[in-house]
Amino acid sequence: MRAWFACSGATLLARDPADTVGRLAAAQQARGYPGATEQQYAWEQQVAALRIAIAAAGGGAWTVALEYDLLRLEKRIDAVVLTDRAIIAIEFKSGAAAPALLAEAEDYALDLRDFHAGSRDHPIVPLLVAGDAPFAPPAQPPLIWEGVTAPIGCGHASLGAALAWVQSTAPEARRPLDGEAWLQAPYRPVPTIIEAATMLYARNGVAEIATARADTANLTRTAEAIRRAVRAAQQAGDKRLVVVTGIPGAGKTLCGLNAVFAPEAGPHSAFLTGNVPLVAVLRAALAQDAVRRGECGRDEAVRRAKQRLQNVHRFLEDGAMDAARRAPVDRLIVFDEAQRAWDAAKARLGTRNKPSKLTMSEPAHTLEIMGRHESWAVIVALIGNGQEINTGEAGLAEWGDCVAASHGAWRAVAAARAIENADPVQRLAEGWPNWLDRDDDLDLTVPVRSVRDSAGAAWVDAVLRGAVAEARDIAGGATDLPFLLTRDLHDLRAALRRFARGQRRAGLVAAAGAKRLRAEGLGVQAEDVADWFLRRWPDVRASDALETFATEYDCQGLELDVVGLAWGGDLLWRGDAWLPRRFAGADWQIVRSAEERRHIVNTYRVLLTRARYETVIWVPRGSRGGGPHHDRTRDSRELDAIADFLLACGARPLEAARHAEAAAVPTLL
Repeated sequence: MRAWFACSGATLLARDPADTVGRLAAAQQARGYPGATEQQYAWEQQVAALRIAIAAAGGGAWTVALEYDLLRLEKRIDAVVLTDRAIIAIEFKSGAAAPALLAEAEDYALDLRDFHAGSRDHPIVPLLVAGDAPFAPPAQPPLIWEGVTAPIGCGHASLGAALAWVQSTAPEARRPLDGEAWLQAPYRPVPTIIEAATMLYARNGVAEIATARADTANLTRTAEAIRRAVRAAQQAGDKRLVVVTGIPGAGKTLCGLNAVFAPEAGPHSAFLTGNVPLVAVLRAALAQDAVRRGECGRDEAVRRAKQRLQNVHRFLEDGAMDAARRAPVDRLIVFDEAQRAWDAAKARLGTRNKPSKLTMSEPAHTLEIMGRHESWAVIVALIGNGQEINTGEAGLAEWGDCVAASHGAWRAVAAARAIENADPVQRLAEGWPNWLDRDDDLDLTVPVRSVRDSAGAAWVDAVLRGAVAEARDIAGGATDLPFLLTRDLHDLRAALRRFARGQRRAGLVAAAGAKRLRAEGLGVQAEDVADWFLRRWPDVRASDALETFATEYDCQGLELDVVGLAWGGDLLWRGDAWLPRRFAGADWQIVRSAEERRHIVNTYRVLLTRARYETVIWVPRGSRGGGPHHDRTRDSRELDAIADFLLACGARPLEAARHAEAAAVPTLL
């Protein structure tokens, strides 16, 4: 049971309040949290207020759960009161009510709706108890009690009136809420990658934080498969490449972070990525979390975060330049987006800002550097199929070639997907050579990023293949396909703010090649991606200020709760196929290179799979009509064709969805 203490309303009234508070303090100690006088006093006040309120509202038959853990939010609900009609999530505060506190209470209720199996068929009411204000019932109660209502507030002395109002206003349930069954129902949250990283860093395991649906158990199976491979390498004293494949949003990064922070890896392991924004965001998040938990000071927290999260190019250059060819301190490394590792030509070239010190492909250097260890070493290669967005990426085949060329110094283990890919560049080997073992648990096939419907990744894939009938069938069979479409930027921002209830985060994304969006009123890219992902409104640098956008380079590997995708003129629909373009000078140019065309399509695959909940696609109206002021770089006919195609594939018009939402979830204002 996730509640620290639970009982019936009658039992709460009959018990000595000091005994109830003592049970909460014992539960706190058992979980390793330090006691505090302030917390003891807060519990005394809360238990006293609940006893008076339960007695006044006649709630002896109700169930009261105190300190209910919400793992995804790394917080606890102060109290959950379960009547036979409604779930009331209560947050106690000593000061006056404020919008941010109401949003916090609403966030708790949303978390129960999305991740607690016993909450899905009953109305959930967020209730903020703050100060001494009287309870003022909403002027317009909900017409339909479904999901999470708008938050309400009251004072400590008026809590009984608020509970009585909920019980008298909520309709009688077709199936009365069973408090004991609710307490036993599973709560399985899907954390964001930032939340997951901080929890894993604090030594939680992937099994405790990974899954919201029973069909995503393969996330823990993959984590166990990685552990098996690590243990096998340790026992044999050899070197192993562990290839983790999967569809977008299936949890590859989460499994990689779990491998780095798992006990099997020991204190010397590192997550390597060329995704600079991902490194910046996760380092900042881990450092902030370590300081918040009192584990260490900020300087030490930053040092530890840098040790575990490293830039892959710097790791390889440092190893390649070591004249003594010493082994790195890390015996286990995770190579993020390993299919994007540079081939030999790109590795030698480096970047325009920094000439390279490498002489071979990045996979070859990685195996050579980790192969310097006298005993065991493991490389976990995370393969994100369909997300290649740069030229010079070697693909999975280069890793296989390097293992084969090691003449037995390295072995590899992978799932069948790594062999069966239609693209030979993304195949680890042809068939199953003697250096390659098979473990199909290393393939992640179920998306966990999209909380409400697992069909999102398949729909995106069908859309980007131009398979309109297939996409429409997927949309028709989905319970809640979270893709909506609008032609108005103002409506896009309004929808994102409406969908981002509680403390959920919204943000705008766009392709780096969508150069003409600035003429539509959206032309400012996020400057500091860590600020964009970690700060919150009213800080204007935050994503939910909805002033700046992140590109595919900023947000790959990360996610938001709600995403607004601005579709640019770099990818047009021409009736039977997508037409990738690049903007050069004053006009668009058709892309001829097959590799670059694939990268532009994959850019939209990345952008379309960033949201945990809704993705609202904005296709600008463009420039209409002729005359001297017509802008051919934003031709309305081209943009209309994109919008029509997306609607034909099953994207829902935002206007229709708004009317349906208003009818189903009325406000309490």
